[in-house]
Amino acid sequence: MHCRSLTRPPNRTTGNRQKSAMKATIICVTTICGRIAPCTMGSAVDRTHLENMRMDTGASLLGAQSLREGDPEFRGPGGILPEKRIRAVITGSGDIPVQNRRLFRKGPPPVIFTCRAAASSLQKAIGARGHVVAVPETRHGLSVLSALHRLSEMGAENILIEGGSTLNYSALAQKAAHEICLTLAPKISGHRSAPSLADGLSPLGSPFLDLELSRCKQAPTGELFLWYRIRYR
Repeated sequence: MHCRSLTRPPNRTTGNRQKSAMKATIICVTTICGRIAPCTMGSAVDRTHLENMRMDTGASLLGAQSLREGDPEFRGPGGILPEKRIRAVITGSGDIPVQNRRLFRKGPPPVIFTCRAAASSLQKAIGARGHVVAVPETRHGLSVLSALHRLSEMGAENILIEGGSTLNYSALAQKAAHEICLTLAPKISGHRSAPSLADGLSPLGSPFLDLELSRCKQAPTGELFLWYRIRYR
């Protein structure tokens, strides 16, 4: 398969077509050695790619650890925050930094998924700045599949899973994600403690979870943009 030059993928949320089933895509940028940190490794081209993917989907789901370590807003091209696009975070502990995050100050109030035990106290802490939704627990953490279905019920047909590594692992272990959109950056970390694309306690397959390359594009930056279908068994 030959990689083409990078262009914006066709819009998947507009046009006259019948509504299809919910689709979840893990999107991330990694080094050649598979590390996803630090998150500054991507180029401006990769940033534009992420922003365009956001505009072509109805929601983003982020792990709470990524929110605690950064200050994401899920902006689209030109810095826009679409009023009807859902921004969601999932947390097992209920530890959400509300006071000093722009997510709670700008744009539509986010949806926060958490366990039933933490839902009430977290809603009181967030108040009108966000909407807390309880989801079941599984042996691989909170039910990512339940969170995705709730987002679908809220109107998000296509959903981006924006990491980090623990959320990506849970989504794959629970067979909740349908594809991976991977930017391979021409960089090597080698740091043994840096998180990878998916980190968990056990292998996702026997020993691997198989993927099928559906398309790829290359950028002048040396980055490769790869789309994989996930082949669950």
